[in-house]
Amino acid sequence: MKFGVIIFPGSNCDMDAVHAVNDALGHEAVPIWHESESLEGSDVVIVPGGFSYGDYLRCGAIARFSPIMRAVEQHAGDGKPVIGICNGFQILTEANLLPGALHRNTGLRFLCQTVNLRVENTDTIFTRALKIGQVLRLPIAHNEGNYFAEPDVLAEIERNGRVLFRYCDEDGNVTPEANPNGSLNNIAGVVNAAGNVLGMMPHPERACEALLGSDDGLGIFRSIVGEF
Repeated sequence: MKFGVIIFPGSNCDMDAVHAVNDALGHEAVPIWHESESLEGSDVVIVPGGFSYGDYLRCGAIARFSPIMRAVEQHAGDGKPVIGICNGFQILTEANLLPGALHRNTGLRFLCQTVNLRVENTDTIFTRALKIGQVLRLPIAHNEGNYFAEPDVLAEIERNGRVLFRYCDEDGNVTPEANPNGSLNNIAGVVNAAGNVLGMMPHPERACEALLGSDDGLGIFRSIVGEF
């Protein structure tokens, strides 16, 4: 399976994603510059983390208008997988491919740490290799990771099982203390209504090898390619 990794000015997790797919997963990943209008035959699109366009205006607000995003939107509209990680999540909300928005962390500080996530739904292409209630250890590195949605939107997301990951403690308990950034309902990752577009703030591509302290992120990539 071929993964296309979008690179914007200011992306800094693009090569991490390429490495995770090529070397840890054993599939093909190609970097795609934001000025391109083609996904080069990619089966899966990764919109990686970083600080696209320096996070001017709002995180992801300028990247949303890059030429490549027309192809990403078409790819998503065709029901093909798209995963936005950290800044990529922010870009996908700006592009209206995912509901809600990412605000400043409640402590108004950049956070770089390891967090625990509880798997909430395994009936998706992104989580089918995981188990309900499984706790994943993944790193975060963000300043605007505080997930917000209007009450009716939030209710619909919850009602339809579109929350895939929540911040939790090491035992899987979802508590305020386990929430690093103030996200509503401890939400760390959501999918669109069709289930083919995922946005998440934690970085699975940085947790695909035991040498890095955790290989829990590899389960998400294995889910996508159907290896489990």
